[in-house]
Amino acid sequence: MDEKHSSDAELLCAAAGGDSRAFELFYRRYEPWLVTRLRYRCSDAALVDDVVQETFLAIWRGTARYGEQPGADAAGWLWRIGSRRLTDAQRGHGTRQRLLQALGRFRIAHQPSAEDEVLERLPHGDLAAALARLPAELSAVLQATVVDGLTTTEAAAVLRIPAGTVKTRAMRARRRLRKELELLT
Repeated sequence: MDEKHSSDAELLCAAAGGDSRAFELFYRRYEPWLVTRLRYRCSDAALVDDVVQETFLAIWRGTARYGEQPGADAAGWLWRIGSRRLTDAQRGHGTRQRLLQALGRFRIAHQPSAEDEVLERLPHGDLAAALARLPAELSAVLQATVVDGLTTTEAAAVLRIPAGTVKTRAMRARRRLRKELELLT
């Protein structure tokens, strides 16, 4: 389909029939325009970008149908969809903010996690001793995943072992530490 010689109506009809090229042409033609117009109504660029994507996704999925409004201007039709979605998103965002504020008033005082409670009962240095008794391969996995904060995939790359091995060794290391720490309490 030729971009310059295709009307908006032709592009939308073809896109409704599953023509991804026609949809892409329509998207390229109107996405910058819709972003600019919506940003005049909302300063949250991330929210506007989400709304624009949802708008075009609705068109692609067919939940917003151009053909149901004969003779409608495509830009006006697109604007109505986008502006309504922005209004809905802003209402939802405001509702979420009010809910978070209400919940913030009912926060419970910090309660220590189960791990914190176990560590508090241990004499100082027992955890370090238990870690030192781990085999080198288990200790290396804990170092990479817990201390260094690497993901399983990142730890696997650093340690040059498969990701499944990282998971297995981490599980074995936690079990051994748990057993040793239970003996101390």
